[in-house]
Amino acid sequence: MRVDLEIIGDWIRPGSRVLDLGCGECALLRQLRDSHDVTGYGLELNVEKLARCVEGGIPVIQANLDQGLSPWFDAGSFDYVIMTHTLQATRHPERLLREMVSIGREAIVTFPNMGYWKNRVQYALGGRMPVTRALPYGWFDTPNIHLCTVRDFEALCDELGLRILDREIVDNRHRSGRLMRLMPNLMGEAAVYRLEKA
Repeated sequence: MRVDLEIIGDWIRPGSRVLDLGCGECALLRQLRDSHDVTGYGLELNVEKLARCVEGGIPVIQANLDQGLSPWFDAGSFDYVIMTHTLQATRHPERLLREMVSIGREAIVTFPNMGYWKNRVQYALGGRMPVTRALPYGWFDTPNIHLCTVRDFEALCDELGLRILDREIVDNRHRSGRLMRLMPNLMGEAAVYRLEKA
């Protein structure tokens, strides 16, 4: 299991109600169900990935996150609303973050950090948009439409009135380290945040 998903697992209380946005094939929900006895749902747009969730015994709803969460769930429906490496692919990330902390007591978000030093070098020296393990697409075929840095994300949280409860910055192998804690915006390839309403 990826270390960023292990970090998320460490933050989840056993027996919690969890919603996973852009859940893919429900690997995280299956892991949390088996290790933490959580109950929950996944939201996913891709039909093939939906089928994998159903095969794995996870309740899943086909939904486009850009249309919001309120049609599906009431405020306070979940203990945690999780979104891993999907925020940057949504049209209105600020609206989605607000809904996440309304529907869930806490929100957990991961995203690729555009401020990572290798991204900066590719852009500055090569004059082209970065292509890395965390951002494996070309500029013309990427699903990522709202890339941000750690600083950008924290500024948005402040603007939206979201309190950051925990933060882990990880590298391309999803490991955390001292340099990433000292210079997160420069040294971290991906970020993992736990949030609540301030």
